[in-house]
Amino acid sequence: MPDSRLVYSEPFRSFRFLVEMEVSGKSTAVAGFSQFSGVSMQTDVIRARSNKDERGVMQTIPVFTGFGPVTLSKGVVGDNDFIDWLFSASAGLEACAKSDNLYRTLIVVALDDNGKRGVEWTLKDALPISYELAPMNGTSSEVLSETLTFAISGVSRRTNTPAPKLTPPIKMP
Repeated sequence: MPDSRLVYSEPFRSFRFLVEMEVSGKSTAVAGFSQFSGVSMQTDVIRARSNKDERGVMQTIPVFTGFGPVTLSKGVVGDNDFIDWLFSASAGLEACAKSDNLYRTLIVVALDDNGKRGVEWTLKDALPISYELAPMNGTSSEVLSETLTFAISGVSRRTNTPAPKLTPPIKMP
């Protein structure tokens, strides 16, 4: 049986980054974007003497790790449940943000020219922190374009293509 995640539907065909949302252990394509940025990690460290080192050499110890906000731009959201979740993190017309299900796992998939999956980034505990609709002009042929920003608590990267074979170094006589 073919992997249904390999098939991506309109309106996502023209985008290079497909966004999938995990719900109940299943990933569903919910949006497509042309630009993906902001993946960053920063680990704060302290320098201390290790109890195992009698010489007094300082050791670097990781303390806290933080992740920068991730932005997807020049795209479109194609799933009503996803857009409802985006807006659930903000104050609504009559209520404040809903505290249940604010954090989700998102998978951003880079697509090649043929629509095949390449590198995937899994964004842990994604929380929508910004939504922007690009200016629209009824007198031009521009398409709808949205920008989303998420705070995250972790990221992993995985590739779906085999690593290129490296040639061994040339031995010098």
